Amino acid sequence: MASILVVAAHPDDEVLGCGGYISKQVNLGHKVSVLCVADGVSSRSGEVNIDELNARRKAAHEAGEILGIDSYVFGDFPDNQLDTVPLLKIVKFIEKAISITAPQVVLTHHHGDLNIDHTIASRATITACRPSRESSIETLLFFETPSSTEWSIGEAESFFIPNWYEDISGSMTQKVEALNAYEMELRDWPHPRSIRAIKGLAEWRGATCGFGAAEAFVLGRQIS
Repeated sequence: MASILVVAAHPDDEVLGCGGYISKQVNLGHKVSVLCVADGVSSRSGEVNIDELNARRKAAHEAGEILGIDSYVFGDFPDNQLDTVPLLKIVKFIEKAISITAPQVVLTHHHGDLNIDHTIASRATITACRPSRESSIETLLFFETPSSTEWSIGEAESFFIPNWYEDISGSMTQKVEALNAYEMELRDWPHPRSIRAIKGLAEWRGATCGFGAAEAFVLGRQIS
């Protein structure tokens, strides 16, 4: 049984980016843990609304139950303001989760995402996953997040160019059910974070590699 850690900037990113992969790996007998770095709500009002925070975390646990996630850890870093937090504090927060879960696989955001929290979470995860003799980590993957990855504009190296595909034909239903637990974060078509668009993205990623549905990743590092 492998241990897998997903580092998400906010609760819901784990499902948007790799919900199908999570369900698939759980069904294969692996253990998946999720670390959410920012609170996911404070940017809307400028302060943490306890009711909104509890609702977001309740939705996370409901999504986790659908996907079979073993555990969630929630950070209290400010939403959409991770660039105001010393990077080392976030790195240490991720390192603690790594020391507890001893993952062989770590997944996080792509560094080129438009959302600043995604960018910082990715950078901090890369730092926390630096190779060492004692590290359990063998694979580091970066996922795409609808309404952030595709909206990025910059140099070529910031673009999401996948080189790792996971067949989620058998777990797309669970991904959609888990997304519906985060109803407050979904939007109507034609928004990229609508169910129709998310299904379409999975079908497109699947079509590019011969599957009915897939999630795409960028391989950051493979050690074997």
